[in-house]
Amino acid sequence: MRGLFAAIRFLTIIPVPGAYGTGKDDLAASLPHFPLVGLLIGLVTGTFFYLIGPYLPQPVLVVLGVTVLLGVSGALHLDGVADCADGFFSSRPRPRILEIMRDSRIGTMGVVALFLILAFKIAALWSLPPEDLWPLLVLMPVAGRCAMPIMMAVLPYARPEGGLATVFYAKDAVVEALWAGVLLLVACWFFAGIVGFVIAFLTLIVILLFCFFCKKIIGGATGDTLGAVCEISETAIALFYASLMIL
Repeated sequence: MRGLFAAIRFLTIIPVPGAYGTGKDDLAASLPHFPLVGLLIGLVTGTFFYLIGPYLPQPVLVVLGVTVLLGVSGALHLDGVADCADGFFSSRPRPRILEIMRDSRIGTMGVVALFLILAFKIAALWSLPPEDLWPLLVLMPVAGRCAMPIMMAVLPYARPEGGLATVFYAKDAVVEALWAGVLLLVACWFFAGIVGFVIAFLTLIVILLFCFFCKKIIGGATGDTLGAVCEISETAIALFYASLMIL
């Protein structure tokens, strides 16, 4: 249970009483619970929007849905998107890229990346009929939180001096990555039927492609790339879902 509470603390702004789940060992044990936290976020968000959907115009519902998903994580993962964009597209040597990614200031590429991520999410949701919004709002956070264990299993930690995400590399993440992939496939099948398998498979390909890109640019993963892969996976599954469900 400590691992679950640690995952909730790390991935969301949901308050957890006391210091439960704050220890280093708790954080190291939280990785298997990342997909479950994503499912928890998705079920709460999806149920809420299923209930209020008939009472709000679709543009408001869509923007509100994206806002809620961002708010639950305190926009933590968006920061990773901006930092990765500023560093990866700076055309600098690897050590300098890692320095740029640690800079709290945001550059032009970071702004562009944030705009595109939010625009694609809103466009994907807006393209669906109102009754199909809530299943996608369930699947988006599931995909995002399943992507992180997969990246940790595929890539080594990129910073020799260590960093915030180092604690999650204390254990072998292969089993957690397999569990995350299975949960994503099952969730997509449950909410989208046979098409869900295609959506999940395509999303997993995007995750692996981004891992390959990170490996090429900085030699591995960091806390920022973990945040970025979460947002990219949410966006990817939204685009695939919208594209295939309207066919």
